[in-house]
Amino acid sequence: MSSAPTCAQVLMRLLREYQVEKVFGIPGVHTIELYRGLPGSDLQHITPRHEQGAAFMADGYARASGRPGVCFLITGPGLTNAATAMAQAYSDSVPMLVISAVNRREDLGMGRGRLHELPRQSDASRGFCIWQHTLTQAEQLPEVIARAFQLLSSSRPGPVHIEIPIDLFSASMPGRLEDYRASPQPQLPAAGAVAIATATEWLQGAERPAILLGGGAQAAGAEATRLAEKLAAPVFLSLAAKGVVDERHPLCGGANLSFDCARARVENADVILAVGTELAETDRNLVRDNYAFKGRLIRVDIDPAQLVCNARPDLAICADARETLKQLDDTLSARGEGVRKVAEEELAQILRDCRGEWWDGSEARFPWVEALRAALPEDGILVTDSTQLAYNTNHALPLYSPRSHLTCTTGYGTLGFALPAAIGARLSGGREVLALIGDGGLMFTLGELAVAVEQQLPLPILVWNNAGYGEIRDFMDEAEVPQEGVNLRTPDFVALARSFGAEGCRIDKPEQLGSAVAEALNRKTPTLIEITAP
Repeated sequence: MSSAPTCAQVLMRLLREYQVEKVFGIPGVHTIELYRGLPGSDLQHITPRHEQGAAFMADGYARASGRPGVCFLITGPGLTNAATAMAQAYSDSVPMLVISAVNRREDLGMGRGRLHELPRQSDASRGFCIWQHTLTQAEQLPEVIARAFQLLSSSRPGPVHIEIPIDLFSASMPGRLEDYRASPQPQLPAAGAVAIATATEWLQGAERPAILLGGGAQAAGAEATRLAEKLAAPVFLSLAAKGVVDERHPLCGGANLSFDCARARVENADVILAVGTELAETDRNLVRDNYAFKGRLIRVDIDPAQLVCNARPDLAICADARETLKQLDDTLSARGEGVRKVAEEELAQILRDCRGEWWDGSEARFPWVEALRAALPEDGILVTDSTQLAYNTNHALPLYSPRSHLTCTTGYGTLGFALPAAIGARLSGGREVLALIGDGGLMFTLGELAVAVEQQLPLPILVWNNAGYGEIRDFMDEAEVPQEGVNLRTPDFVALARSFGAEGCRIDKPEQLGSAVAEALNRKTPTLIEITAP
């Protein structure tokens, strides 16, 4: 007779049942019994060099795949080390499941000075999680995990944190291990008939409609494209939605809403369909003023709170983006080719005008943007950190498919995201990945280069080296503030890369980028490509 499974074994079984393949984490003294459940579970464990790296890897994995990224963290410092990355995922609505240990149940709240003790650990994560739960009985685990995956798959996503007291990992569970199964996932909500009828009437009667897509429309690119073609309406993308509609499409205005000419086209539309977007300043690359919509605003979002955030809608539809766009596509009639041709010509002129509004330094960096587009495989994923060149790629580098733009330049806006997130993205499937990070940001998470070496990832890591925090330096100069704290001593990045077992090279001309990236993609190890910024 086989022995009863432990709580840790059941956890691993349930994660596989919910289609989890990889987990990112660093084992510690409090999670030894958790890790006892890992062998034989068919889960692949990836060990980062810092818990922040673990959560960034889970973030990149989730953004690239659309499936939740999973972290295992120790009590106390494991959770607080991961907090910044979890907050970035919360800000950008990225599905992430964080399993952490917490002190034994009899010690909770007692202040006995136990190892890794963090008073009210659950409170520390509650502010940047969509749900937080402390397991108090091992038998509750299947229901708690089911709740977590229901939230991650059927509502506005974000991090879920489940903390498990260390005395529960080895607790016996009833029944057989193979009896533990995943719960059915819910069908996503569709819009009501009255709302669809109203939206159809407004859009069909519009003379100058416009479509805005945010990160909540990641799965609705094909539907949005068909709708734009039917309506002869330009589609503008938030930074979180870059690539959702192929930016080569003549009706796609890309992520250019920070420029007055693109914004004016949206604000002067007689009907605006905004799908899965906060309409926030980070959607517009830090243009602070809210939109001044003159026409009717239709908002579609799975999160009811977002339907009234930043702009009051004339019609609010709380439903899944893809299902709603399918419904609208079924009810709308196509406009004539002549109307569509006029809309395409107008948008082409708007995009030409946008270039005239680029901020200082953009034109000098544009050859690098063009070289990067040529080097990036057509279906490749670009992962960017907060660095000068990335602010230009946000609007000037076209992307062709959903989940191809992973960036921390929006929302929470941390540094150090790109390297570990690119590792997670590359581990999520067969798509090729390029990371773009500044010299300052790279130093936040440089240790994760070791993980890319261990995993033998053909990952080009482009380091934009301007010897400091260049963007902040520019802002200080513009504000006539003396440069303090922004000029840094940088190491020899190429030598550092080689010390990790990676490849490294240094370039200073855009025309050198293509061959450097091509060679990197053909290796079985990461390549750090240091770019001497002009």
